[in-house]
Amino acid sequence: MNSASTLRQLGTTQQKLLRKLLASPQGATVEDLCGALGVTHNAIRQHLTALLAQGFVERGAAIASGGRPRACFLLAAAGRELFPRNYALLAGGMLEYLYANGGVAAVQAMLAAMGAKLGADASARLAAAKGDALVAQALADQLDALGYEAQTVAVDGSVEVEAFNCVFHSLARKHPDVCRFDLAFMSAATGRPVHRTQCMLHGAPACRFRVNASSADDQPESAR
Repeated sequence: MNSASTLRQLGTTQQKLLRKLLASPQGATVEDLCGALGVTHNAIRQHLTALLAQGFVERGAAIASGGRPRACFLLAAAGRELFPRNYALLAGGMLEYLYANGGVAAVQAMLAAMGAKLGADASARLAAAKGDALVAQALADQLDALGYEAQTVAVDGSVEVEAFNCVFHSLARKHPDVCRFDLAFMSAATGRPVHRTQCMLHGAPACRFRVNASSADDQPESAR
């Protein structure tokens, strides 16, 4: 489930509470939240308890009030991630600038280099996997942790990685070269050639990748 869906599934009061904390980087007390949301102290405390348990809110340093210090609450990193960010718009603008000023080859090289660098950083987490099936499973786990909704599937006697949620899908529809990043990442992470066997950009229900492809398939499809 994506962050926007999670936010929508919270109650209206909890959504308003999180938005109040988003607009209060210094934190807010129960009294502040009561005034902003127009609900009782008990209701605010119940909502805070639930949001603390989910990791969306955290306790800050108590605020001196001339008497007993007042508890202060902050929006946690996980809570901040519930709010949508239009990264695709920024990334698309950057790519268009690079295409215009550096050319197609430069953009392709940059995407491949970025994917290879991040894949190399991830390779230590896959190093213990031995054998095609275990390598594919370790790669699927890594992609799943990054939001790709990935799993392994058996296809024609081989094990492939299937990803239902391309995190770059909206960007890749306009700039297919973005797929070079994925392929470079997976190749560097596994230390093996990776071949794309199907792609959502071409109407498939999911993207699929075969790890340790045969020599005939060593060259990634997007590079042909």
